[in-house]
Amino acid sequence: MGKWQYTKGLHEVGRGVYAYLLPDGSWGWSNAGLITDGGESLLVDTLFDLKLTQEMLDTMRDAVASAREIETVVNTHANGDHTFGNQLMKGSRIVTTKSVGDAFGHEDAQYYLKMMDEVDRFDSAGGRFMREVFAPFEFRGIDLPPATDTFEGRLDLKVGDKTVHLIEVGPAHTASDILAYVPQDKAVFTGDILFVGGHPAIWAGPVANWRKACDLICSWDVDTVVPGHGPISTKAEVREFKGYLEWLEAEGRKRYDAGMTFEDAAHDIDLGPYEHWGESERMVPNLMTLWGEFSGKPPEVEFGEVWAGMARYHAMRKSRCGCSDPNHKH
Repeated sequence: MGKWQYTKGLHEVGRGVYAYLLPDGSWGWSNAGLITDGGESLLVDTLFDLKLTQEMLDTMRDAVASAREIETVVNTHANGDHTFGNQLMKGSRIVTTKSVGDAFGHEDAQYYLKMMDEVDRFDSAGGRFMREVFAPFEFRGIDLPPATDTFEGRLDLKVGDKTVHLIEVGPAHTASDILAYVPQDKAVFTGDILFVGGHPAIWAGPVANWRKACDLICSWDVDTVVPGHGPISTKAEVREFKGYLEWLEAEGRKRYDAGMTFEDAAHDIDLGPYEHWGESERMVPNLMTLWGEFSGKPPEVEFGEVWAGMARYHAMRKSRCGCSDPNHKH
């Protein structure tokens, strides 16, 4: 992982393959990718708002001639921090899975905008915490266009003479997740199947699918792994991340069997080797998802209450460490 610096901007990770990084990888600060060959180009994901996406596109076009006309955009999943810049790609194919394409209609930037602007309406612990983590982003003017091409399972695309394998490995992080594998360059863009240096957000599960996705990446001849959040990595970080999923499942199971609620369990678990990872408040939704797996029925919890639970966890961590930000990256 030390081969590349974790700095904002464009990093070449292969012959005509680039990662675009947004440190520090926490809420909303996601990565994207560019695959080029023979004068053709493919973009893996856009960013959380139009300003960030335009800055990324300008950087790519200044550095890479073939990026001036990007033919294809692949969205690895539906979350806004990987899709909200799509409208700047007019004229490009927007390729994703059918499930992700269907979800575009529900990924509404207006919700974020209302949450940021209508303070009285969202005057709750969850609303205040959301405003805190999403304050750096501008949600005005975002109009998410529909996908132009969708698939299920697997799709192979050509970029010049390169083949890009798109493999659906979800539901895991969300209802559908894609890996974009470039075998000629021994590189893979994981979307949010991989978080490096931060706790993942397990919105959908099952965790078993996520572990299988880690195994699939490790089975490939891959030198470079570009996560959805965090620094450019290798298969070593994928194995470490799989270990986190196994640890979380085991710790959660013990507390589920003991009759604890998922939020009480989150507060009870000693983070141990993952103490230094950021966004530890995601333990709350992660265990909520696991409780649904263990019981066979997802807990009936409103979205705002999940965020309120994360706010309470974040406050607990702040009080324990006596610092302003318990999730700073070490």
